[in-house]
Amino acid sequence: MSMTFVFGPQTCTDLHAGTQREWLVTDGLGGYATGTVSGLRTRRYHGLLMASGQQPATRHLALASLDPVLRLPSGATVRLGVHEWAGGAIAPEGHTLLRSFELRDGLPRWRWRIGEVVIERELAMVYGRPAVAVVHRVIAAPWPVELTLEALGTWRDAHGERYASGGPLPMRPTADGAVIADAWRIAGPGWEPAGEWWNGAWTREEAARGLVPAEDLWLAGRFSAALERGAEIGVTAWAGDLSTAPPPATEVIAVARQRARTVVARARPADTLEATLALAADAFIVGARPAPDVVAGYPWFGVWSRDTMTAYEGLFLETGRQEEGRALLLGYGETVSEGMLANTADTGRTEYNTVDAALWYLHAVRRHVARTGDTDLAATLIDRLDAIVDAHLAGTRYGIRVDENDGLLAQGCDGVALTWMDARIGGVSVTPRQGKPVEVNALWVNGLAAVATLRESVGLDATRVRAIRQRAMTGFRARFPAPAGWLYDVVDAPEGDDATLRPNQLLAYSLPDAPLRGEPLPPAIGSALLTPLGLRSRAPGDAAYRGRHRGGPAGRDMAYHEGTSWPWLIGPYAEAIVSSGTELPDLLGDIKAHLSEWGIGSVSETADGDPPHQATGCPFQAWSVAEVLRVRRSDS
Repeated sequence: MSMTFVFGPQTCTDLHAGTQREWLVTDGLGGYATGTVSGLRTRRYHGLLMASGQQPATRHLALASLDPVLRLPSGATVRLGVHEWAGGAIAPEGHTLLRSFELRDGLPRWRWRIGEVVIERELAMVYGRPAVAVVHRVIAAPWPVELTLEALGTWRDAHGERYASGGPLPMRPTADGAVIADAWRIAGPGWEPAGEWWNGAWTREEAARGLVPAEDLWLAGRFSAALERGAEIGVTAWAGDLSTAPPPATEVIAVARQRARTVVARARPADTLEATLALAADAFIVGARPAPDVVAGYPWFGVWSRDTMTAYEGLFLETGRQEEGRALLLGYGETVSEGMLANTADTGRTEYNTVDAALWYLHAVRRHVARTGDTDLAATLIDRLDAIVDAHLAGTRYGIRVDENDGLLAQGCDGVALTWMDARIGGVSVTPRQGKPVEVNALWVNGLAAVATLRESVGLDATRVRAIRQRAMTGFRARFPAPAGWLYDVVDAPEGDDATLRPNQLLAYSLPDAPLRGEPLPPAIGSALLTPLGLRSRAPGDAAYRGRHRGGPAGRDMAYHEGTSWPWLIGPYAEAIVSSGTELPDLLGDIKAHLSEWGIGSVSETADGDPPHQATGCPFQAWSVAEVLRVRRSDS
């Protein structure tokens, strides 16, 4: 039931339009294949085999591209690949021959037309292995054609580059291909090794982001076959266990297509939008390490506990994945330390550096038990949940503590940013928000209700916890209303109460046991912050507002939470509207159109605050997909 996305030659052959639309196929481990509709690599992260390591974020690029070269009976050679090079040259220009791009069941398919000849490419990954399969077939041809596939690769960190100056990549021959850099293997018919660098491959998106845009690619070799109409050539590439080859390429694609349909069916979608979002959600759930986890976004993020718990309900409970979700909650419960939930950094180190992840965890456990009736899970985790509450009352890392005067949760110290607005420039927080942030305290009030309810569900007394919550509720209602008609973003900040209009206050109205649940939202939130792709992080007209999330790292980080629009906030906004008894406006029409505009079939991390609200950040973002799906399911 998921949407099929089809683009014709006007999009495929236009390098601006075609490269603004990206596709993604994942392996269930954190690795992936990704690229653009036109086939041009515009990011350092684009490639056909990006293999994850011990942690999902420790990725390495192996196979960058597999370029088809067609030789016709006349002797003419037609190159169907496309690359951009330092200096601006586009060569070859195979995108000009693209007839169509299609994404069906989450799998990409290209077709090129060269006169009477039509060549098709499909690819898929092996679920549970860092392996990709690519099939080229002749759809139409009045005579046999010779097809050659040039394998361009490297072996380098996903965030880096590799150059010819470092010397050739080691290659060890196999019966049907080669082992490259002692790290990955490629196999297929008619292999002929090459072994030379192609210098100056250019990635325009990295140039636009102020990062190093050029690298060199290693031509490992070529696969060749003479093909008649209906015939195909399959190539596989894989990392990890190099001694065990994946199944044949055609089989990999068939299995992947069936798995996608099973994922959708398990979610029991009501329509194609729900089906598409359920399939998009699947990309973020990665296998046991030792329990399932969630990649925050592709192509560059790893796993972060805050994003995982914020997205939990949409990714797991709305997609029929309760058992996987249960294992994830149990696994994260083991990481609780001094009342905080571990946040796994992209480096693989386990760190404790978020104030809200543990509070979102309380919410996720409560929602899981409420939706599934799994009181055994509540009984197993209740000691951990109690420990989170007690540690916050006593005080824990980074100044996180409950203020005895009002029952509210304070946090923060110099040099750190513990809330979700955690961008830094040169180690300095852009929005430090020291004091008592509004969403943190909404989560605190909601989390105390969650623990009380879970205690009662397993026959334990909750009187003490409910008293703590009531005190926090009273403090919240007394302290957060601001004279402007909305809520303070932070109270007791170093420079006084901060009345900046931000969307963080949505959680005070939207969470199931939020302090202002059921009360109408301040009108300024909808009028000043709502955009077609989410809610702005700061209101236009504010002197600090930045409406474009563009430029180099410093410029982008400065705008990240100072006006940039966030799709995930559609979830809390819609929940707050519905809980107040107000009719919900059509929030998802623009999101549905967005599914074909950037990360195809998925929802982006961010968008510009200024019109036309062009998407930015990761094209594929977990909590964006999760919250849109949750809203859709609750609305339908």
